[in-house]
Amino acid sequence: MLATLLGGLGVAGLATVAGYNTMSPTSQLYGRTFIGLPRGSRLLALTYDDGPNDPYTWRMMEVLERHGVKATFFLIGQFVQQKPEIARALVDAGHVIGSHTWDHPNLIFASTSEVRRQLEQAQKAICDATGVTPKLFRPPFGGRRPASLRTVRAFGLEPIMWNVTCYDWRAKSSEVIVAHAERQIRGGDVILLHDGGYGRMGADRSRSLEASDRILTRYQGEGYEFVTIPQMMGRASSQRARRIVE
Repeated sequence: MLATLLGGLGVAGLATVAGYNTMSPTSQLYGRTFIGLPRGSRLLALTYDDGPNDPYTWRMMEVLERHGVKATFFLIGQFVQQKPEIARALVDAGHVIGSHTWDHPNLIFASTSEVRRQLEQAQKAICDATGVTPKLFRPPFGGRRPASLRTVRAFGLEPIMWNVTCYDWRAKSSEVIVAHAERQIRGGDVILLHDGGYGRMGADRSRSLEASDRILTRYQGEGYEFVTIPQMMGRASSQRARRIVE
């Protein structure tokens, strides 16, 4: 069926479809990725990209601690090398850490050898700093191809995307970030936020801090439970197992 549909698109149409699916966070066309639970679940997962970032990762940990929540942080290897104490603190606080490559290239333009180098360097930096070998991976910009996903899985990494985009990297206020979240959250969601910026250490994420606090306050008040990605994936596995038994 897919081949029939694609066959009628022509070269320009195929290029458009291909480009969309390399970057769309929820697309599964180029390979399975985790994007959350079926809508209606009472679980939510906060994820943060582009750290560790001094001082905002520290402050984000304080926000999460106030709410009694553990989150999932996708770390850039070169920043871990610069600030290993922040990466260690995340692990010590019970948060989950994953790889976000060494220096945040768009993998749709990277050769297999470059993807491998990015993963190797990031894994080494994170493991050296924390003693933890990441099992989760998020591609920078969400960009991926079948070949890059195969390489990721060959490293024993599970690709994690998201289905709620808060656009906090470009928002002018925390209110705008929260509004993006509220329009998309339906339960079972993986929420994308940032504690850092891939361009430099020290990127201002004050608006993301405020937005995180407001999102946590609202949805905890409505009875939602915030969990880490492994916890959410475990729930998904349990649900699949029950369906098989039934």
